[in-house]
Amino acid sequence: MAWFDDSLKLDTKTLKLAHITDSHLFAQSDGEYFGVNTAQHFAACLSHMATQNFDCVIFGGDLTQDHSQESYTLFAQLIEQSPLSCPVVWLPGNHDEIELLTQLSNKQISNAKLINADGFDILLLNSKGITPAGWVTQSHLDDITNYLASSQRQSIAFCHHNPLPINGYLDKHMLENGPQLLNVLNNSNQVNWLFHGHVHNDYDFHFRNVNVVATPASSVQFTKNTSQWLQQNLGPTYRMMTVFKNHETQSLCCETDVIWLKE
Repeated sequence: MAWFDDSLKLDTKTLKLAHITDSHLFAQSDGEYFGVNTAQHFAACLSHMATQNFDCVIFGGDLTQDHSQESYTLFAQLIEQSPLSCPVVWLPGNHDEIELLTQLSNKQISNAKLINADGFDILLLNSKGITPAGWVTQSHLDDITNYLASSQRQSIAFCHHNPLPINGYLDKHMLENGPQLLNVLNNSNQVNWLFHGHVHNDYDFHFRNVNVVATPASSVQFTKNTSQWLQQNLGPTYRMMTVFKNHETQSLCCETDVIWLKE
Protein backbone atom coordinates (compact mmCIF):
# COMPACT_ATOMS: atom_id res chain seq x y z
CA MET A 1 0.00 0.00 0.00
CA ALA A 2 1.31 3.47 -0.92
CA TRP A 3 2.08 5.90 1.91
CA PHE A 4 -0.90 8.21 1.27
CA ASP A 5 -3.47 5.50 0.50
CA ASP A 6 -4.90 5.53 4.04
CA SER A 7 -6.68 8.84 4.65
CA LEU A 8 -8.74 10.42 7.41
CA LYS A 9 -11.59 12.61 6.17
CA LEU A 10 -12.62 15.56 8.35
CA ASP A 11 -15.47 17.52 6.77
CA THR A 12 -14.63 21.00 8.02
CA LYS A 13 -13.45 24.25 6.42
CA THR A 14 -11.56 25.21 9.60
CA LEU A 15 -9.35 22.47 11.00
CA LYS A 16 -8.20 22.68 14.61
CA LEU A 17 -5.14 20.50 15.21
CA ALA A 18 -2.73 19.63 18.00
CA HIS A 19 0.86 18.58 17.31
CA ILE A 20 2.50 16.62 20.12
CA THR A 21 5.89 15.01 19.67
CA ASP A 22 8.87 13.31 21.31
CA SER A 23 7.09 11.65 24.23
CA HIS A 24 10.05 9.27 24.89
CA LEU A 25 7.98 6.79 26.89
CA PHE A 26 9.33 3.76 28.72
CA ALA A 27 7.90 0.32 29.36
CA GLN A 28 6.85 1.46 32.83
CA SER A 29 4.78 4.57 33.55
CA ASP A 30 7.32 5.76 36.13
CA GLY A 31 10.18 5.85 33.59
CA GLU A 32 12.24 9.06 33.59
CA TYR A 33 14.12 10.79 30.77
CA PHE A 34 16.68 13.24 32.18
CA GLY A 35 14.74 13.31 35.46
CA VAL A 36 11.34 13.87 33.80
CA ASN A 37 8.47 11.40 34.11
CA THR A 38 7.58 11.30 30.42
CA ALA A 39 4.29 9.44 30.88
CA GLN A 40 3.04 12.10 33.29
CA HIS A 41 3.99 14.87 30.87
CA PHE A 42 2.27 13.09 27.98
CA ALA A 43 -0.87 12.48 30.04
CA ALA A 44 -0.97 16.14 31.12
CA CYS A 45 -0.86 17.22 27.47
CA LEU A 46 -3.67 14.82 26.56
CA SER A 47 -5.84 16.16 29.39
CA HIS A 48 -5.32 19.75 28.30
CA MET A 49 -5.96 18.88 24.65
CA ALA A 50 -9.29 17.37 25.64
CA THR A 51 -10.49 20.82 26.71
CA GLN A 52 -9.66 22.46 23.36
CA ASN A 53 -12.10 20.73 20.97
CA PHE A 54 -9.47 19.59 18.49
CA ASP A 55 -10.53 17.85 15.30
CA CYS A 56 -7.41 15.70 15.33
CA VAL A 57 -4.12 15.21 17.19
CA ILE A 58 -0.92 14.58 15.24
CA PHE A 59 1.82 12.65 17.06
CA GLY A 60 5.14 13.68 15.58
CA GLY A 61 7.41 10.74 16.41
CA ASP A 62 9.83 9.39 19.01
CA LEU A 63 7.15 7.63 21.00
CA THR A 64 9.65 5.46 22.81
CA GLN A 65 12.92 5.95 24.66
CA ASP A 66 13.70 2.35 25.63
CA HIS A 67 12.47 0.85 22.33
CA SER A 68 10.25 -1.62 24.18
CA GLN A 69 6.97 -2.97 22.87
CA GLU A 70 5.50 -2.11 26.27
CA SER A 71 6.17 1.60 25.68
CA TYR A 72 3.88 1.46 22.64
CA THR A 73 1.23 -0.24 24.75
CA LEU A 74 1.61 2.51 27.37
CA PHE A 75 1.14 5.17 24.65
CA ALA A 76 -2.18 3.62 23.62
CA GLN A 77 -3.27 3.17 27.24
CA LEU A 78 -2.54 6.81 28.11
CA ILE A 79 -4.67 7.95 25.17
CA GLU A 80 -7.46 5.52 26.05
CA GLN A 81 -7.46 6.59 29.70
CA SER A 82 -7.44 10.30 28.87
CA PRO A 83 -10.55 12.43 28.25
CA LEU A 84 -9.35 13.09 24.68
CA SER A 85 -11.95 11.85 22.18
CA CYS A 86 -10.74 13.05 18.75
CA PRO A 87 -8.70 10.91 16.32
CA VAL A 88 -4.93 10.56 16.83
CA VAL A 89 -2.63 10.03 13.85
CA TRP A 90 1.13 9.49 13.87
CA LEU A 91 4.34 9.71 11.88
CA PRO A 92 7.60 7.92 12.72
CA GLY A 93 10.64 9.33 14.51
CA ASN A 94 14.17 7.98 14.60
CA HIS A 95 13.48 6.07 17.85
CA ASP A 96 10.35 4.38 16.46
CA GLU A 97 9.58 1.10 14.74
CA ILE A 98 6.95 1.67 12.07
CA GLU A 99 5.58 -1.88 12.46
CA LEU A 100 4.90 -1.31 16.17
CA LEU A 101 3.32 2.08 15.47
CA THR A 102 1.06 0.47 12.87
CA GLN A 103 -0.13 -2.10 15.42
CA LEU A 104 -1.52 0.70 17.62
CA SER A 105 -4.46 1.21 15.27
CA ASN A 106 -7.82 1.17 17.06
CA LYS A 107 -11.03 3.21 17.12
CA GLN A 108 -9.09 6.35 18.10
CA ILE A 109 -5.52 5.84 16.83
CA SER A 110 -5.37 5.88 13.04
CA ASN A 111 -2.62 4.82 10.62
CA ALA A 112 -3.76 7.47 8.10
CA LYS A 113 -0.96 9.54 6.58
CA LEU A 114 -3.29 11.95 4.82
CA ILE A 115 -5.96 14.15 6.38
CA ASN A 116 -8.55 15.46 3.92
CA ALA A 117 -10.32 18.58 5.15
CA ASP A 118 -12.83 20.63 3.15
CA GLY A 119 -10.59 22.22 0.51
CA PHE A 120 -7.10 21.29 1.73
CA ASP A 121 -4.93 18.42 3.00
CA ILE A 122 -2.55 17.58 5.83
CA LEU A 123 0.38 15.35 4.78
CA LEU A 124 2.26 13.18 7.30
CA LEU A 125 5.72 12.36 5.94
CA ASN A 126 8.29 9.69 6.74
CA SER A 127 11.76 11.07 7.55
CA LYS A 128 13.01 7.98 9.39
CA GLY A 129 16.43 6.89 8.13
CA ILE A 130 18.72 3.99 8.98
CA THR A 131 20.61 6.15 11.53
CA PRO A 132 19.33 8.68 14.09
CA ALA A 133 19.65 11.27 11.32
CA GLY A 134 16.71 11.62 8.97
CA TRP A 135 16.43 10.67 5.31
CA VAL A 136 13.48 10.91 2.93
CA THR A 137 13.89 8.21 0.29
CA GLN A 138 13.62 9.03 -3.40
CA SER A 139 10.54 6.83 -3.68
CA HIS A 140 8.86 8.79 -0.88
CA LEU A 141 9.85 12.11 -2.49
CA ASP A 142 8.22 10.77 -5.65
CA ASP A 143 5.10 9.83 -3.65
CA ILE A 144 4.88 13.38 -2.28
CA THR A 145 5.47 14.97 -5.70
CA ASN A 146 2.92 12.73 -7.41
CA TYR A 147 0.26 13.20 -4.76
CA LEU A 148 0.54 16.99 -4.80
CA ALA A 149 0.48 17.03 -8.61
CA SER A 150 -2.60 14.80 -8.78
CA SER A 151 -4.55 16.45 -5.94
CA GLN A 152 -3.85 20.09 -6.82
CA ARG A 153 -4.91 20.87 -3.23
CA GLN A 154 -3.12 23.23 -0.88
CA SER A 155 -1.52 21.32 1.97
CA ILE A 156 0.40 21.52 5.23
CA ALA A 157 3.12 18.92 5.85
CA PHE A 158 4.57 17.30 8.98
CA CYS A 159 7.73 15.24 9.44
CA HIS A 160 9.89 14.29 12.42
CA HIS A 161 13.42 15.55 11.70
CA ASN A 162 14.51 19.16 11.30
CA PRO A 163 15.22 19.84 7.62
CA LEU A 164 17.27 22.97 8.42
CA PRO A 165 20.07 23.48 10.98
CA ILE A 166 19.05 24.89 14.36
CA ASN A 167 22.60 25.79 15.50
CA GLY A 168 22.43 23.10 18.15
CA TYR A 169 23.58 19.62 19.12
CA LEU A 170 20.77 17.87 17.24
CA ASP A 171 22.05 19.19 13.91
CA LYS A 172 24.28 16.08 13.81
CA HIS A 173 21.04 14.08 13.52
CA MET A 174 19.02 16.42 11.29
CA LEU A 175 17.24 15.49 8.06
CA GLU A 176 20.22 14.93 5.78
CA ASN A 177 18.34 15.70 2.56
CA GLY A 178 16.15 18.38 4.12
CA PRO A 179 16.65 20.97 1.35
CA GLN A 180 15.62 18.36 -1.22
CA LEU A 181 12.35 17.74 0.63
CA LEU A 182 11.77 21.47 1.07
CA ASN A 183 12.34 22.09 -2.63
CA VAL A 184 9.77 19.41 -3.50
CA LEU A 185 7.24 21.11 -1.20
CA ASN A 186 8.08 24.61 -2.39
CA ASN A 187 8.11 23.75 -6.09
CA SER A 188 4.62 22.30 -5.85
CA ASN A 189 3.28 25.79 -5.04
CA GLN A 190 0.85 23.99 -2.74
CA VAL A 191 2.74 23.69 0.57
CA ASN A 192 3.75 26.74 2.61
CA TRP A 193 4.14 25.10 6.03
CA LEU A 194 6.25 22.21 7.32
CA PHE A 195 6.07 21.32 11.02
CA HIS A 196 8.54 18.98 12.71
CA GLY A 197 9.72 17.72 16.11
CA HIS A 198 13.03 16.04 17.03
CA VAL A 199 14.84 19.18 18.25
CA HIS A 200 13.01 19.43 21.62
CA ASN A 201 12.32 23.17 21.50
CA ASP A 202 10.45 25.74 19.43
CA TYR A 203 12.05 27.18 16.28
CA ASP A 204 10.74 29.12 13.29
CA PHE A 205 12.62 29.32 9.97
CA HIS A 206 11.86 29.99 6.31
CA PHE A 207 13.02 28.17 3.18
CA ARG A 208 11.97 29.95 0.00
CA ASN A 209 8.15 30.10 0.41
CA VAL A 210 7.93 27.42 3.11
CA ASN A 211 7.58 28.21 6.82
CA VAL A 212 9.57 25.59 8.76
CA VAL A 213 8.36 25.36 12.35
CA ALA A 214 9.57 23.12 15.19
CA THR A 215 7.30 21.92 17.99
CA PRO A 216 8.84 21.38 21.44
CA ALA A 217 8.78 17.94 23.04
CA SER A 218 6.07 16.80 25.42
CA SER A 219 8.86 15.31 27.54
CA VAL A 220 11.91 17.55 28.04
CA GLN A 221 13.50 20.39 26.04
CA PHE A 222 17.06 20.76 24.77
CA THR A 223 18.64 24.16 25.39
CA LYS A 224 18.80 26.38 22.31
CA ASN A 225 21.92 27.67 20.58
CA THR A 226 24.48 25.39 22.14
CA SER A 227 26.64 22.63 20.70
CA GLN A 228 26.30 20.79 24.03
CA TRP A 229 23.46 18.39 24.81
CA LEU A 230 21.81 20.36 27.63
CA GLN A 231 18.32 19.57 28.93
CA GLN A 232 15.61 21.76 30.46
CA ASN A 233 12.41 20.61 32.14
CA LEU A 234 10.02 23.32 30.96
CA GLY A 235 6.92 21.26 31.67
CA PRO A 236 4.57 19.32 29.36
CA THR A 237 4.30 21.00 25.96
CA TYR A 238 2.47 20.72 22.64
CA ARG A 239 1.47 22.95 19.71
CA MET A 240 -2.03 23.94 18.67
CA MET A 241 -2.96 25.27 15.24
CA THR A 242 -5.98 26.38 13.27
CA VAL A 243 -5.88 25.83 9.52
CA PHE A 244 -8.31 27.51 7.11
CA LYS A 245 -8.55 29.13 3.69
CA ASN A 246 -8.61 32.91 3.37
CA HIS A 247 -12.00 33.73 1.83
CA GLU A 248 -10.62 36.55 -0.32
CA THR A 249 -7.31 35.10 -1.57
CA GLN A 250 -8.17 31.38 -1.21
CA SER A 251 -4.67 30.91 0.22
CA LEU A 252 -4.18 28.43 3.06
CA CYS A 253 -3.64 30.09 6.44
CA CYS A 254 -2.28 28.60 9.65
CA GLU A 255 -2.53 30.24 13.06
CA THR A 256 -0.37 28.45 15.61
CA ASP A 257 0.94 28.73 19.15
CA VAL A 258 2.94 26.59 21.56
CA ILE A 259 1.17 25.56 24.76
CA TRP A 260 3.54 25.38 27.74
CA LEU A 261 1.93 23.56 30.67
CA LYS A 262 4.15 24.48 33.58
CA GLU A 263 4.26 21.86 36.32
